Amino acid sequence: MLRVWGRRSSFNVQKVMWLIGELGLAHQHIDAGGSFGGLDAPAFLAMNPHGRVPVIAEDDAVVWESHTILRYLAARHGGGFWSDDPVVRAHVEGWMDWSQTSLQPDFLGGIFWGFYRTPEAQRNWRAINAALARCVGHFGKLDRLLEGRTFLLGQAPSLADITAGTSLYRYFELDIDRPALPNVERWYASLQEREAFRTHVMIPFSELRGRLDF
Repeated sequence: MLRVWGRRSSFNVQKVMWLIGELGLAHQHIDAGGSFGGLDAPAFLAMNPHGRVPVIAEDDAVVWESHTILRYLAARHGGGFWSDDPVVRAHVEGWMDWSQTSLQPDFLGGIFWGFYRTPEAQRNWRAINAALARCVGHFGKLDRLLEGRTFLLGQAPSLADITAGTSLYRYFELDIDRPALPNVERWYASLQEREAFRTHVMIPFSELRGRLDF
């Protein structure tokens, strides 16, 4: 059986769990990281020498790094999330990599960590506001991309939706200024209709408020 290590409130774990839910894969979830600990245990480090979640194991395969896990699961289990056409795959993976290298650092690192997870007295408002401004640009790109589309790259969800869309629940729940983004808001509404998104992404995160320790 597929096994997954990580805490459910972890942003990167949520991406993996969302895809697992979309694919309907039987799995065992093992709490690890944060208050659960276990990342420095020899058995865990033997699976991922970096001591980070998520990690999955399936048969003889052990895979770490969230986007690598997404690619592995899509390639192995299909479900409409994988294409054998390298041109199609490159288009999807370009937006996956953009999500990881541009959107996620500014939203998760700059805003969610800088604003929500940092105690109020320690917040760096110059850095937070700069990250907010960059996120306006990032989400604006997605809004334009979604024009005339149900999902980021067409009428069916792809790995691009999972990697970028995991941000939406936190983005719209935080008490921050947001510009009007009608296409992103429509996309978010459509994602909320998906059981896997509701189950694995729309998880209350109040336990993380003002916490810098995990």
